[in-house]
Amino acid sequence: THPRLGQPLELECLTHKEDSGAFWIHQDKDRNLHFIVFISSLSRSTFNRNEKTSTRFEARKDGRFYRLVVKSFKTQDEGNYFCLVNSNQVLYFSSGQPAFFPVTTTAAPATLAPTTHHNITEKDPCPRTPDTGTNKGKETDFFCNIFIWVPLSAACLLLLLALAVTIALCQR
Repeated sequence: THPRLGQPLELECLTHKEDSGAFWIHQDKDRNLHFIVFISSLSRSTFNRNEKTSTRFEARKDGRFYRLVVKSFKTQDEGNYFCLVNSNQVLYFSSGQPAFFPVTTTAAPATLAPTTHHNITEKDPCPRTPDTGTNKGKETDFFCNIFIWVPLSAACLLLLLALAVTIALCQR
């Protein structure tokens, strides 16, 4: 359906593999990325600032579907919505779900409806934005790097700690 001012808009993301949760990210008209929510595989939602609920969004898991509801769609909610699924320590990005109000012209009204993509694509793990002389592309790369390098660094630190404990115990 077309998003209507003040009306709810539901987006969904279908997973095909066993996963450990999904993130919903909003890319606004200026191509800035905004974290909305993380939904665990047990259907527990964590919104911005570690909140369990949101006044603007609802999130839930229904079987293999991760759903995001914009409770009352407003101009600030226009943009592209991405679902990111963590499956077997690999992060998969959806192709994006555009949600914009219909554009009307004086010649003939154009109807642009948001499309809903149900599948996770495995082609490119990080969305790319064209670099128009700004740092937007680098910001997207930095965003992807956070989701890849932080968990990897934490795992390496944990392995190093386990190795140190093992060596200390074997020395006794």
